[in-house]
Amino acid sequence: MSVAPERNLRLVRDEPLAPAVRLGDIHLRNRLVTSSSLLGYGVANAKLIPYGMSPISQFVPLERFGAVTTRTLTVEPREGHFTTRDQWPLHELPALLKRYGQALRQVDGGWLNAFGWCNVGLDAYLRDYYPRTGGQNTIISVGGFSAEEFVTLVDKINDAVPAGDIAAVEFNVSCHNVNFDFNAIIESVLAEAVPRSAHPVILKLSPDYDYLAHARLAAKHGVSALTAINTVKGLRLDPETGEPLLKNRFGGLSGRAIKPIGLRVVAELRDAGVKLPIIATGGIRTFDDCREYFWAGADAVSLGSATWFASYPGYALSPFYAARVRNLLRRIESYHPPTR
Repeated sequence: MSVAPERNLRLVRDEPLAPAVRLGDIHLRNRLVTSSSLLGYGVANAKLIPYGMSPISQFVPLERFGAVTTRTLTVEPREGHFTTRDQWPLHELPALLKRYGQALRQVDGGWLNAFGWCNVGLDAYLRDYYPRTGGQNTIISVGGFSAEEFVTLVDKINDAVPAGDIAAVEFNVSCHNVNFDFNAIIESVLAEAVPRSAHPVILKLSPDYDYLAHARLAAKHGVSALTAINTVKGLRLDPETGEPLLKNRFGGLSGRAIKPIGLRVVAELRDAGVKLPIIATGGIRTFDDCREYFWAGADAVSLGSATWFASYPGYALSPFYAARVRNLLRRIESYHPPTR
């Protein structure tokens, strides 16, 4: 009796991985990675409502990316301005959408979000999620409010993940949605936490801080690469009431609207003599977007909200959007950026 083959419900092709790419100490499978938060923890606990992961990602082979970056993780779980719950039954979908409306809004040319580092905490991630992402090359994004918290985060990752098993740890010392001035701690964070890490460290830069100074601090303290850029601080008001659209009032602007800013920051970093590898993000959706960033001086590029977000009805086209991502992956795998 013949046995029917297992069906691949993700509608993806089984293609070989591209040759490895090295950005200094960082090992990527290719030059295309995913941005922090958009794909949650790299795996969802529910198929029908994949909280924390774009529905588009369900039709894309995440193991083929250069690396998949996690949601920013903190020492303790944080509700932020959203929720830590990761399983929502269908009858609670209206409540989930209401929460999204207070933390994420589509605006002209992009998205405004203020999730506020909502996450299950690093311990829960390492216990419940990381073991299920073995096929992926992972960048673990971490955030904290002191050098001591970053040291704790690094130590926990060192204890749970052998050196070489992930691509890097990304330090998010630049998020506006937690209402904290990171300028006050960034040098102590880099000085104390980077030397303790058994994994390469990436520093995520904000265009709203002195990113040139922060990049120089990163080089001084042994950071392996930079992510440029984090979201841009923004505000939208309800034209009828004057009330902020987001629960946090201000939010981080992402998407196509910030691509010129991202390109400017990458170019200015190179013009200023910054030599560290740069992973560029901001409005990237097409191969031409990637090439612009490579020409500006980036070594790799990262797909964020311009690729993974859609209007709620638009998610019905997730297989189509995913096909576009897979095509971009194929082109990046065979692309060689210009030498500088």
